[in-house]
Amino acid sequence: MKYDWRKQEKELYGPRGEAVVVEVPKQKFIMISGKGDPNQEAFSERVGALYALAYSIKMRYKAEHKGAGLDEMEEFSVYPLEGVWDMDDEAGAEAHVLEDKERLIYTVMIRQPDCITEERYREALESVKKKKPNPLLDEIAFRTCEEGLCVQILHTGLFDDEPESFEKMDLFLKENQLERKGHTHREIYLKDMSRTSPEKMKTILRYRVCEKQ
Repeated sequence: MKYDWRKQEKELYGPRGEAVVVEVPKQKFIMISGKGDPNQEAFSERVGALYALAYSIKMRYKAEHKGAGLDEMEEFSVYPLEGVWDMDDEAGAEAHVLEDKERLIYTVMIRQPDCITEERYREALESVKKKKPNPLLDEIAFRTCEEGLCVQILHTGLFDDEPESFEKMDLFLKENQLERKGHTHREIYLKDMSRTSPEKMKTILRYRVCEKQ
């Protein structure tokens, strides 16, 4: 049996163009942090290192579980790239309104299924280091995150047009007596940025929220 997040986790990864409330459980990730304009090479190099490790984890798991019973997961689809975005202290409070992209602070990550343990992660990491040495691999961490109550929306099109979707989210918060927790936001890239024209990108935008006191 192959686990496909597109089909089996539609609540988290299948939103439409309207804001919705979602409860995000604990999730495991491989992640790497950076700073600066995501259009620069440093960002794409970090993404490349993440994907190299993610596919190593996937293929090693598949090889170990080939021929497993019908009720046991034999393989899984690699989850989409995600990014948590913030700005440095000099840039101001509005994390999604930024003219100087060099002040962006980010952590990009790829979720891992529950079956992937830290031991499996470390074994895959050592394998990638031997086959494709890359100093950025030493910056990748394996961590668990729990976002809890969130509001999210599907943004279609250019990243620079995201403020239009953020406005819809902010209006939804006011109408539903919710408020945003912190200034960071999460982006989940449902399409491959390297193979998709910017106007056809599909990105889930997500805030952590709580009820107004």
